[in-house]
Amino acid sequence: MCGIVGAVSAKDSTPFLLKGLATLEYRGYDSAGLALLTSDGVSGLQRARSKGRVAELATLVKQQTFSGNIGIAHTRWATHGVPAERNAHPHISGKLALVHNGIIENYESLREQLQGLGYVFTSDTDTETIVHLIQACFKGLIGEPAENLFSAVQCAVVHLKGAFALAVISEEEPDCLVVAREGSPLMLGVAEDGYYAASDASALLSVTKRMMYLENGDVARLSRDAVLVVDGIGQMVERAIVTSSLNANAVELGDYSHYMQKEIFEQPQALSNTLEMISGAGQLQPGIFGAEAAEIFQQVDSVLILACGTSSYAGMTAKYWIEQVAGIPCNVEIASEYRYRQSVPNPDQLVVVISQSGETADTLAALHHAKVQGHNCTLAICNVPESAIMRETALRFITRAGPEIGVASTKAFTTQLSALFLLTLLLAKVKQRLSAEDEKVYLDELRHLPIAVDKVLALEPSIEKWAQHFSNKQHALFLGRGRHYPIALEGALKLKEITYIHAEAYPAGELKHGPLALVDSEMPVVVVAPNDEMLEKLKANMQEVSARGGQLYVFADGGSAMKPTEGVNVQLMPEHYGLLSPVLHVVALQLLSYHVALVKGTDVDKPRNLAKSVTVE
Repeated sequence: MCGIVGAVSAKDSTPFLLKGLATLEYRGYDSAGLALLTSDGVSGLQRARSKGRVAELATLVKQQTFSGNIGIAHTRWATHGVPAERNAHPHISGKLALVHNGIIENYESLREQLQGLGYVFTSDTDTETIVHLIQACFKGLIGEPAENLFSAVQCAVVHLKGAFALAVISEEEPDCLVVAREGSPLMLGVAEDGYYAASDASALLSVTKRMMYLENGDVARLSRDAVLVVDGIGQMVERAIVTSSLNANAVELGDYSHYMQKEIFEQPQALSNTLEMISGAGQLQPGIFGAEAAEIFQQVDSVLILACGTSSYAGMTAKYWIEQVAGIPCNVEIASEYRYRQSVPNPDQLVVVISQSGETADTLAALHHAKVQGHNCTLAICNVPESAIMRETALRFITRAGPEIGVASTKAFTTQLSALFLLTLLLAKVKQRLSAEDEKVYLDELRHLPIAVDKVLALEPSIEKWAQHFSNKQHALFLGRGRHYPIALEGALKLKEITYIHAEAYPAGELKHGPLALVDSEMPVVVVAPNDEMLEKLKANMQEVSARGGQLYVFADGGSAMKPTEGVNVQLMPEHYGLLSPVLHVVALQLLSYHVALVKGTDVDKPRNLAKSVTVE
């Protein structure tokens, strides 16, 4: 959560800082702020903070004509302290200013210690503790007096417990910026006119594509013409400079009204990119998951999928595929729960972690817990190649969805599904449960998937008409069966996230065991109804809704013989797509949620209380 940018530049860094914050608003947007220094130190520390969006901060900065070569900025997702100017970053202690992403778990004891040293706190945040701590290290109130800002930060981070990415500037050293990371993402941009820092590569693209990814424990000093990095034990290290594959245009809105709309319609291309390695393949090769995949897949006897939110629903869908096609047990656990319970380790189990950002704190912690338990057969499915999660698993698969800015995930989800289906086929092949004929059929279906999704997108005008029916609703039910039950869960989550309609999903067979009590004429019931082996049973469940006066909104495959009747609205899907049908149906549900949000007038891309990359526990 939260977004950080920083700069040490030969020119005024204000435009970069504001543009970077606007790019990072998906990480948090309840308040924003920046602090600037001129390289000659003449003007001193300038700070501006505001509650609300980055645009409000930009207006404030323009009014006050801020400028500076060195600067730090922050867009916030509130954890400690309500959204308010006093809690907005940067926080100041003496001549120091600091921005922070993450959570300091021992901030209360540190705060008490610092208050005992005479420090006065003006915010409710854990972050203010850090800036006072650095100041105390500077003065020698904690440890020996620090020689400079760099050594003061090194001293301070030793006392911090939790996750953090920090950027600090000081009036007393107006030629540098010091950054540090532990658990939260932070990378450096290397440009001809200076060095830059950000919590996401997308924020750096306006100035450079050359990037340096800091490791946990690193502290770095950035000046105009050099960068110095030390690791967690204080040893000087060099971090490789890589050229990002991201394109600056990929994070621009273009002709679309919202990023979510853009990303929904980018799904055919995102799927094509993700499946590029099989575009001309006659058969599947385990190597698409890593050099050791053939050996590891041969060893594993079961699968454990760890993920959060939307990614967990991708995992739940994969459970149906893996057990049906590969014939091995698969369990799916919410990452934030798995890490805190006593589980039974199995070294021959493949642990799959799924994350759009690759920095999801709970998923990373769950992976660490699994490895401590003896799970060495690990696989990451992720959209960000340079992310932490991709560096910590034996195998990895990049989904190539491209940057996803809208908080409600769309293309990241469908590309995760395509990756998980590839995993299913390869596990089945290694276990000798996939015939050459079936392999060819599945490969052809995967290659056709982008075209099939494009046909679903063509249904937008008719789906849009349904949105009006939800405009005054407070609640909704979503129903699905089998591998489409997780798709119903994802559809309900999308409606909740961006429309604030309370939505729940159930396996349709469970309707009579409780949820049916909620059904009346004011409760829309959305049904995922593919033309599969469960269709007749699903129709019977729909009759239970109709008999209670419920209004049904059914996404049905062609050939299912479903027709609209009183209280039953039917949207026919372009084609039945077998095991891959969940990918098509979820796109239709994304469109429904998007248009309901438009009708209700909610903020589609930045729903209240949420943020995109959840890097806190």
